[in-house]
Amino acid sequence: MTEELAFADWLRLREEADGAARAVDLVERVRRRLAGTGDTVIHDLGAGTGSMGRWLAPRLPGPQRWVLHERDDDLLASAVAGLTGVHAADGTPVTVETRRGDLTRLSPADLAGAALVTASALLDMLTADEVERTVAALVGAGCPALLMISVVGRVRLTPADPLDADLTAAFNDHQRRTVAGRTLLGPDAVGTCVAAFARHGVTVRTRPSPWVLGADRAALALAWLTGWLAAAVEQRPDLAAPAAGYAHRRRADAAAGRLTVVVDHVDLLAGCG
Repeated sequence: MTEELAFADWLRLREEADGAARAVDLVERVRRRLAGTGDTVIHDLGAGTGSMGRWLAPRLPGPQRWVLHERDDDLLASAVAGLTGVHAADGTPVTVETRRGDLTRLSPADLAGAALVTASALLDMLTADEVERTVAALVGAGCPALLMISVVGRVRLTPADPLDADLTAAFNDHQRRTVAGRTLLGPDAVGTCVAAFARHGVTVRTRPSPWVLGADRAALALAWLTGWLAAAVEQRPDLAAPAAGYAHRRRADAAAGRLTVVVDHVDLLAGCG
């Protein structure tokens, strides 16, 4: 399996949990803002397999034209296919177009005509400079931005384990790692983004949007756990041996139906009054 296909599989696995976590009261504010505006153009940054469009389009009035921004052609093709047949809240068909390119270099011109810009699980993968540029582009476009499911560095696992705190700290440090000269923001992204909007005088609302992964989402919990542990050990190799025992205990908890994982995220709505 290619890395791209594996990533697409991860996006599909998490889609239901993302949808359950997102803050619907922020969407209601957007819905009121867009009501009666006619043809609505929505730009989705880092569209992935199109999950944001599938979740949000039916909650907003139509007609809607979604512009999907992504760096990967296979993901864009998957997103287009996944949005085929999706309708707005009033039953109007949703139309889709794609733009392949570097999401970190968007300008206001790239977002011209947008009534709304959206993103999901994107901010924590950016650097501070990239967030500044993205916010400047959003402010320049003069439309609201709905940026959802950003990690904030807090996880809670039940039952508790003595290694929880060390592994969480190591994972958070890994999220802030430097890759190819880019120092990622990880759990600091929301605060950085809110501060950037504030410097432009733009009102921002935030809401918690936690994943709650119990027995009903055991597959996602185990996939998340595997990636979480791998990142923590990559950051701190001294944790490799204790993490192996930890993984065994957690998988036993999951098999017994007693494992619950809460992964905190934050949703952000900027420029919507």
